[in-house]
Amino acid sequence: MCAQLDSRAVTILDEVGADWDRLAEQSANVFATREWLTLWWERFGEGRRLIVDEVIDEGRVAAILALYAWRERPLRVLRFLGHGAGDELGPICAPADRPAAIGALGRLLERERWDVFVGEQLPGGDHWPDASVLAREGSPVIRAGGWEELLATRSGNFRYQVRSLERKLFERHDAAYRLADAATLETDLDALFRLHAARWGDRSALGLEQEAFLREFATVALARGWLRLWLLDVDGAPCAAWCGFRFANVEAYYQSGREPAWDGSSVGLVLLAHSIRAALADGVVEYRLLRGSEPYKYRFATADPGLQTVARPRGVLGTVVLGGARFVRRLRR
Repeated sequence: MCAQLDSRAVTILDEVGADWDRLAEQSANVFATREWLTLWWERFGEGRRLIVDEVIDEGRVAAILALYAWRERPLRVLRFLGHGAGDELGPICAPADRPAAIGALGRLLERERWDVFVGEQLPGGDHWPDASVLAREGSPVIRAGGWEELLATRSGNFRYQVRSLERKLFERHDAAYRLADAATLETDLDALFRLHAARWGDRSALGLEQEAFLREFATVALARGWLRLWLLDVDGAPCAAWCGFRFANVEAYYQSGREPAWDGSSVGLVLLAHSIRAALADGVVEYRLLRGSEPYKYRFATADPGLQTVARPRGVLGTVVLGGARFVRRLRR
């Protein structure tokens, strides 16, 4: 990407369809796709002002910056589309083009009116000029040439545990793995949400809005060939569910659930291990466990590039507000 770039404002998301698809593929990030972010905007962006720029390099769209005005009175806050439901956010472009895209974002910010810019869930290695890091979080990944290659890097005890848990479950019960398809999608999503609620109860992050969003996106993802919804059936009923997406040869583990009555058999771990084994067998270049530093993820992970949330104030109001803990808490809504 050249140092001197032009930008072009876009009024509606549909204007950048083909370029968006190409750039999302280059980013290898399902949460940067037009399908994900358009649906997110339809579900969660009502009444807010959309701000989208195409970054042009020698006549070619090299990046897309998709933001919106989250608050405009009295505090004007700009955020990237996709927070909350999504995972990695930021400029939509090839990884090598992110520094130049970040520079183009600086020019977008110069023309807009705002008090605080917030960039959430951004790749951990990127540098954001004039911005402060509000938070960092884990984003562990698995990079391995196959299941046995991955296990060879783990402890002998872990290898034994993973293998024996599956073997005992299948020896003692009528157990089977299966992938959701068009005929079973609705009932399998019902099972996922039921098992997630059974596992997490009141601590679940999946409210009715989030369930409706995931249900709608799962239908789109299935049609695109991206959806991976695994069920572990034991004695004729689903006891664990795993939902993820495979896009640009990268698998992303998004949501799961399990029946607490089967915790003694570690059905959640068994199904997670199966999803990893199946993905590696299919040749994915990376399996992403997504944001969060839960210990179970690091039992499998081989690297953690991390995510960061940054913020940049403008003027006295932005500087004062950004310094308060209340503002950071409100961002989680």
